[in-house]
Amino acid sequence: MVEVQTCQTMAEAAASLGEGARYLGGGTIVMRQVNYGDQSFHRIVRALQPERGVRGDVQGLRIGAGTTMADLLASSEVRFLHPVARQIGGPAIRNMATLGGNLFAQNPYGDLAVALLALDAQVVMSGGQAQPMERFLAERGHLRGLVEAVSLPRPQPGTFYFRKVSRVKPKGVSVMSLAGCLRSGDPRVVFGNMGPAPTRARAAERALAGGLSEAAISAACSVCTEGLAPADDALASAWYRREVAAVHLRRMLDSGASD
Repeated sequence: MVEVQTCQTMAEAAASLGEGARYLGGGTIVMRQVNYGDQSFHRIVRALQPERGVRGDVQGLRIGAGTTMADLLASSEVRFLHPVARQIGGPAIRNMATLGGNLFAQNPYGDLAVALLALDAQVVMSGGQAQPMERFLAERGHLRGLVEAVSLPRPQPGTFYFRKVSRVKPKGVSVMSLAGCLRSGDPRVVFGNMGPAPTRARAAERALAGGLSEAAISAACSVCTEGLAPADDALASAWYRREVAAVHLRRMLDSGASD
């Protein structure tokens, strides 16, 4: 039997977490674990007032952890994230799946985390402390507390790109996903499902530092799997992922070069 504890605020929910407890946001991860008989927890904690929605100011954007994929699709502030949110599950999942939950989703899920890492987002934890997305993803299995929101700079028009590779369309899980924020002099290229967590392809980023010339794109594709650690699973082998990574990166970068 799983006990459910309802809290008024995120701060109260964070204080109530402990060993044997899981936080319930949209339920797309935790309820699957409950239904499959996961014995690693016996208590579910939920908050009635999670931060939800998108707020913009002159410095950037803040997206509450309780914001669903459907909420993102309804917001003109984050139109650049619409191609990402649109490819996460079907309508029922998008109405439930939250930003906060997606940050903890394991392969082959977590496409939004791939995009947010490329966008240089910061994760705001309960209590107000923030940390870079890259560090959060590396430590997420050992973190205490709850994610309250993410903050990110607004990308310049035409600089953010996303690509999802799946075997089942339109709502299959990812064989891999790719995101790029191709700012002049500071490009970011991120792969999902090419390691335990979304990972920056730093060798490809260095190759693209001078822009999206044909030579730079070719160089980036030739080194894009350096530092990545894809695994064998039911969707694809590690060998296959390494073989096709450059193909999909080129397609994403070519679309950027042509804009």
